[in-house]
Amino acid sequence: MAEIPENNCPKCNKPTLSPYAKQCRYCGYSWHHLCVAQFKLNHVLQITGRKFFLIGQIIEGEVKEGQRIDLRMLGLNRKPKIEAIEFALYRQNKKAWEEIALGTDILTEDEKQYLKKIDLPKIIEIIS
Repeated sequence: MAEIPENNCPKCNKPTLSPYAKQCRYCGYSWHHLCVAQFKLNHVLQITGRKFFLIGQIIEGEVKEGQRIDLRMLGLNRKPKIEAIEFALYRQNKKAWEEIALGTDILTEDEKQYLKKIDLPKIIEIIS
């Protein structure tokens, strides 16, 4: 499951030099501007009958429904659409805090299990 993700130019669709490159070596197109936010992923959660949620904090930028979560940094070649944004309330040792929950339905069961097993927290990008 932890295969090296593919990365193709969004303009000419040719492969980049690395899985994380944001500039095409063929046509020169740069897509650094597509990143609209950075998100610190702390937890993942699936509630029966609900979406699969990626839970954490917005580090920088603004997150909206319809944007995509770039999971390539986590080893999945997926960019699922954000279908819901909710608050997640946590309580521990008589303290409470809220985090942001980004919901999606597009991931397979294997991909969900993979995300549940990786070491968190991780910083991921939200793209337009």
